[in-house]
Amino acid sequence: MKNHHIVPVRLFGTLLLVTVVAFQLFMPMLASAAQITARSLTLVANGTTGGSLPGGVVHHALAFTLPTSGNIGSIQFQYCTLAAGSGCTMPVGVVTTSATLNSQGGATGFTMVNTTNGAPHITRTAASITGPLAVTYQLNTVTNPSAVNGETFYVRISTFASTNATGSPIDTGTVAAATNRGIDLSGTMPESLVFCAGATVGLTSSVPDCSTVTTGAVAFNQLFSPTDTATATSQMAASTNAGSGYAITVNGPTLTSGSNTVSGMGTAAVITRGVSQFGLNLKANTVATSTVAVGTEIAVASNGTNFRGQAITGYNTIDTFKFTSGDIVANSANGGAGGSDAQIYTASYVVNVPGSQPAGTYTTTLTYICTPTF
Repeated sequence: MKNHHIVPVRLFGTLLLVTVVAFQLFMPMLASAAQITARSLTLVANGTTGGSLPGGVVHHALAFTLPTSGNIGSIQFQYCTLAAGSGCTMPVGVVTTSATLNSQGGATGFTMVNTTNGAPHITRTAASITGPLAVTYQLNTVTNPSAVNGETFYVRISTFASTNATGSPIDTGTVAAATNRGIDLSGTMPESLVFCAGATVGLTSSVPDCSTVTTGAVAFNQLFSPTDTATATSQMAASTNAGSGYAITVNGPTLTSGSNTVSGMGTAAVITRGVSQFGLNLKANTVATSTVAVGTEIAVASNGTNFRGQAITGYNTIDTFKFTSGDIVANSANGGAGGSDAQIYTASYVVNVPGSQPAGTYTTTLTYICTPTF
């Protein structure tokens, strides 16, 4: 489908925002056990699954400080709906039987034992530590509580001299975390074409901006003369997300005053003073007149990826000009046809006349049409 219209641009994306609430609670499990300090539980994302997603299979990173020196053979992590008490009710949906010990620091040499759902522990041959000792353990592939509106849950941490998390705990402490409903944002990016033409097109934040385009009334820089070339410029800007890109054509008559005309340059050629010539190109020219260079290269310069605009043969050679109504003068095929971010083209116009050119005011209205192919 081809479309000549400028259409508004909207954005598409999907953003998942999650909030994790983690805080520390001191609720000693047994009066005889020392209190673990500097406790935290961070819910870590697993790929695109947010760390606090209800029911998400994510990673739980625990960090805490062990206060007591002595032998440590195991550390248990018990998932509960309450911070403390004589019993522990596991939050609905929690799964720890697939948990793995991803990393460990401070006190190391542990392996995972995940056979009891909701109460995994890590074990090693009992070895001595010197407290206070900061430690870290990350349990991977733990399934969060499943309450869709989010839920606060607790992990009771206990250290043991035994290797199987039995006997009296040495140190204890509790951490809390919360799952949280995600916020899903969606939007649509429609087929888009932004195109404008005028005397000049400005920039906003370094990006070509069609809202800055000025009037299309353009005057040549000097009177027509058989001894010199008159020049003028106009600008246009284009961008599209069309899969096959865009093409820009120039349409209109040559310069005319009553029944008198300046001949359009039907074949690309260099200028020759003293003959009837009207032409244009989209280049930064160097010798278009005896005193003034005219034109500017496409800006932003094409890179063959997101900036694909380019002038077409006949209109893409410095100091060579052409004019045939209906010609394609530019397209977005640099690096292959496709969508392109906004670029500004500068059209440079030249006029030569013979000494016998009838006096008069010569005008034309040129219309540039940008056609995207989706």
